[in-house]
Parts: sequence; C-alpha cells; structure tokens
Amino acid sequence: MTHRREHRFDVWTAGAGYERYMGRWSRPVAERFTHWLGRPERLRWLDVGCGTGGLSAAVAARCRPREVLAVDRSPGYADWARAAAAAGTHVVVADAMALPVRDGACDAVVSGLTLNFLEPPAAAVAEMVRPVRAGGLVAAYVWDYAGGMDLLRLFWGAAVLTDPSAAALDERRRFPLCRPEALSGLWTGAGLGEVAVAPIEVPMVFADFADLWEPFLTGQGPAPGYLAALSAADREKVGGALRAAVPYAPDGSVALTARAWAVRGRRAG
Repeated sequence: MTHRREHRFDVWTAGAGYERYMGRWSRPVAERFTHWLGRPERLRWLDVGCGTGGLSAAVAARCRPREVLAVDRSPGYADWARAAAAAGTHVVVADAMALPVRDGACDAVVSGLTLNFLEPPAAAVAEMVRPVRAGGLVAAYVWDYAGGMDLLRLFWGAAVLTDPSAAALDERRRFPLCRPEALSGLWTGAGLGEVAVAPIEVPMVFADFADLWEPFLTGQGPAPGYLAALSAADREKVGGALRAAVPYAPDGSVALTARAWAVRGRRAG
C-alpha cells in the first residue's frame, strides 16, 4: 500500500531531471535549513524522503554526523543520491511511512520537501518521531506554495490561463500544509516540544526564459508531469503564457524568489 499522496502527474523517477528542474534551488535551501537547526557533531541522522540527496549532503557537510541514513521510495532518486553520497551516508529504498529504523535509534530525523506528499501527514510525522531518542530533534521543510514560490505560482497561473481545469492541480490548492500555522500545529500535535517555524528564502535567477522553461520539460514533479501529458501544441500555449508573465531584467534574465517554511521540535524526555 502506498502512503504517498500522489496525483497521476506526480512523477518521481529520474534524478537527473529533478536536479535540472528543482535541485539547483532545493540544495541551498537544505544548506540554510541545517544551519538553522544548529545541531552538534557526531549525531545519528535519518533523512526521510531524501530524493536526490541534497539534504543528506548538507547534513554531511555542515553537521559532521556520526552517520546518515537516507531513505526514499524512488529507486531512481535513491541511485542518484547514493552515487553522490558522502562517506558515512547510506541510502536505501524504503517507504517514509514504514521507516527501516528501530525506535529511538536516531538523534535527529529530518525531511526536505517531502511532507506534502505523505498521507495522512499526522501519521507521517508520528513515524518520523518514532525513531528519535528522547530529547532528539524532528524537523522538516516544505515549499511555500501559497505565497513564496514564485516559479510555481507563475507556472500554474499560465497553465490555468490556457486550461482552466489545471486549477485543481495547482500546488497552492493541493498542499495546505505549506503555511507556518499548519506546520506548527502538526508538530505540536505529534507531542513535540520547543516547536519553532522559520522561513528560508533563496534567489532563483535564470539566464533567460529558456533556462526557466526547459527544466519544466524533464517530467519530474507535478508541474512537469502535467506538461508531459499535454499535446505539443498545448505545451506551447502554456509556455507562451508563462513567457508573457515572468519579469525580465534588461539583459533578459529572470529573477524570482523561492521560499520554504521550516519547522523543528524536540521529542520529550
């Protein structure tokens, strides 16, 4: 049984495609997230829904862990993450709702850009709490689809302009968890203490429209998956609407902002 909240356009198979589409922005978010956590060295970490390994790499580089176990349900993403993993990082294929870790085995459990896709989210967080020792950390971050993810806001606006039925696929509508109040309530509801929520913003600068548009054609994630299902003519219509909507600098570059909301809490002793 899958516990991932998936639409038929949510495609997660090819690591190279994801890196081109979103990895270049998600990696700096992961670096700032680990800085915000401020954890000591030599801890045992678990990365839930590791994707292509951006968060695991940030943990390895900044936190000097004893070990990192990274899990993802996608064999393609796990292969990509494993190929680039630092020493002491182990990547396995596993379901986020049935983590292959005994109770209390970890000092910190983290998850990057995955929680929106796990159903139900309260059960997902409970499964993240289970492997954490008393006093250990549970933390995650999700894109602020509601107001701070300019790229996807502009994309879905263009898609709806050409295909009104695309409104049902807009991540702003699909993922109500992308707000600080919702994340704080989820962590508190899981029995975690010292709960804190913070925004993490990174600039997204594209050399030109092609640099922005072509990664949408990789087929990885909800928006690219939606495009892949369209005819070539309809894809061109969406591309034209998006081209008209994005803000350009005099040199033709496009500067946007990507914001994520991060949440952390401590398991009671």
